Amino acid sequence: MSEDKTKRTRTSSYWKPAMTLSSDPPAPLDWKFSQVFGERAPGDDLQDVDMISAIEFDKSGDFLAIGDRGGRCIIFERKDGKHHHSRHELEQLDFTSTQHPEFQFKTEFQGHEPEFDYLKSVEIEEKINKVRWCATSSGSQFMLSTNDKTIKLWKVKECKVKKVKEMNTHPFTCLDNMLLAERSFVSREDKPAVANGYRQEWMEKIAKNASPSQDMHSKVADMEDTAHTRCRKVYAHAHDFNINSISNNSDCETFLSADDLRINLWNLEISDQCFNILDMKPANMEDLTEVITTAEFHPIHCNLLAYSSSRGFIRLVDMRQSALCDHSARILQDGDSHGLKSFFTEIIASISDMKFSRDGRHILSRDYMNLKVFYTG
Repeated sequence: MSEDKTKRTRTSSYWKPAMTLSSDPPAPLDWKFSQVFGERAPGDDLQDVDMISAIEFDKSGDFLAIGDRGGRCIIFERKDGKHHHSRHELEQLDFTSTQHPEFQFKTEFQGHEPEFDYLKSVEIEEKINKVRWCATSSGSQFMLSTNDKTIKLWKVKECKVKKVKEMNTHPFTCLDNMLLAERSFVSREDKPAVANGYRQEWMEKIAKNASPSQDMHSKVADMEDTAHTRCRKVYAHAHDFNINSISNNSDCETFLSADDLRINLWNLEISDQCFNILDMKPANMEDLTEVITTAEFHPIHCNLLAYSSSRGFIRLVDMRQSALCDHSARILQDGDSHGLKSFFTEIIASISDMKFSRDGRHILSRDYMNLKVFYTG
């Protein structure tokens, strides 16, 4: 990573829609489209490494992770008063919140660096393709991030940092300074030391000059919250093609990673081994008719997963049926897509992303032109 690239950090500490504060009713949001993080003047040059490439909320909605083309991960935390109410409790309320959500900067770290594959003579970009939140443990947040070839597990932990707010200006009333000064003169004094290791005349001077009311300032240690980020695991060398999606399983132990032709199953604690659960690579690459565009685990049932293809199909598979999920349990497809096929209709039918609903009964997919909702049963 070049020095200029590492200097391109955040330009704003808050991520929120532009709005005008008012008490009642809330001001309408002024939505603005932006592909970069932070605020920029109209004449500023847009750097490719600053463009946002991935974004993900955690399950609680209190944390937001953003990845960019420069390989950086930025985490925000909601600071406008978190309301942890159930859906039933919110429906019973006879008022709505007049405050828009506001996210404050929490931490930023360099997630991926540019690499070079010497076997294939291919440069691997640092651009982050996906970020996914994992289950929390002991007050720490865990997050997965991936570029084209390498997946990393990050631990974001809250740390309490002690900071000295005020110091005592009197030389004899600061015990730490006194001990250091006394020990520096020990080698130059010939008088014997008392039993506790300190010279008697120094202790008498301290007792005489250290008055509680004279030049005394309270030594206060202020506790400051900060986030410490550490890479726990690196999952690499398992994909021949570029990784397009990662997804955490509801068992909180495994996750999947998918490229154009394969889906691998990983254990979070094992970084040097994975299981190939789907392989669409034909014996002859000329017979290839579709590729995998995205894959997602079911939010409740750990044995179910869905993956989409460039032909507009969504396949819902059950890992209990076989170790290799080549035969899908159910195919979800739009009924209007059985008409006349052409080169352009297949391009716009390719599904770019999909997401399960929280109960897992519906799937929302996005293609080139439409958003579609499928019922999984």
